[in-house]
Amino acid sequence: MFITNGAAEGGQPAAEPEPERRRGLFSRLRESMARTREALGTEVQATLFGTLDGETFERLEEALIMADVGAATTAVVVQTLEDEAQRGALEGGAALSERLIGLLAETATAGEPRIDLRSEPTVILAVGVNGTGKTTTIGKLAWHLREQLGCTVLLAAADTFRAAAREQLEGWAQRAGCEIVVGEEGSDPGAVAFEAIGAARANGVDVVIVDTAGRLHTQDDLMAELEKIRRVIGRQLDGAPHETLLTIDATTGQNGLRQAQLFARSAEVTGVVLTKLDGTARGGIALAIARELDLPVKLIGVGESVEDLRPFDPDEFARALIATG
Repeated sequence: MFITNGAAEGGQPAAEPEPERRRGLFSRLRESMARTREALGTEVQATLFGTLDGETFERLEEALIMADVGAATTAVVVQTLEDEAQRGALEGGAALSERLIGLLAETATAGEPRIDLRSEPTVILAVGVNGTGKTTTIGKLAWHLREQLGCTVLLAAADTFRAAAREQLEGWAQRAGCEIVVGEEGSDPGAVAFEAIGAARANGVDVVIVDTAGRLHTQDDLMAELEKIRRVIGRQLDGAPHETLLTIDATTGQNGLRQAQLFARSAEVTGVVLTKLDGTARGGIALAIARELDLPVKLIGVGESVEDLRPFDPDEFARALIATG
């Protein structure tokens, strides 16, 4: 989930999770992906265990597109399966199922999947459209940094347009046990970020997470403001922000891909947080983002509790989409 100055999380070599814990995590992921799997289930299983002819591959293609894997990504995956089936490289439904999972996992893999915490302090900029769960994600991430790594965390309430946003972030700061810097309503969001990073440097804080006002990707003036915030942050600390995380609501489907395209252009996004996967049949959007934008999905939200913000594992995700056992 994180890169630190040590070998892995907490500065210690990463250990394989115990089988019981791993099974528990996968079980929760499968439960959260139930709607997507149900949407895919009939067509996928008919394809995997029926006659492998043109019609069955067309049905598989339609099912993947309906799950928002995306037309371009789906075409590549299905064509690969069809070619391998024709060459006799796949023997039986079980082999085909495993190959499909493998192809989807490969498709969902892009860039560095972990959050880089090696800078001191590390500055994480959170961006996204209103209603995607951005502020909640910030709070959960702050909690994980404190609980898993023992990091000191400072939140910057740079959404100065909505009083409710500041109050929500203050609640998360209290819950996560971290400090927060706030500005007056309507004040310059860049100034709030600048002040927060200055305070973090002066007090030896490990991580600063900057919340920004939610904005539509089509609002040119607000996207320009986001670029300004980035410049101000860079003036306070060279190389910052070190991570820019875009929160996308999985229920928005292909519109989420469009959001990612435009935010990546204006905000130099380093990774995506995909939320509300437990409430949609469109979970395949993670694959489209990874393949079409070469942008890693770093975190996924699969429920309401703080533990339900978890690292994105392409193989587990693909199995949760397809596997029935």
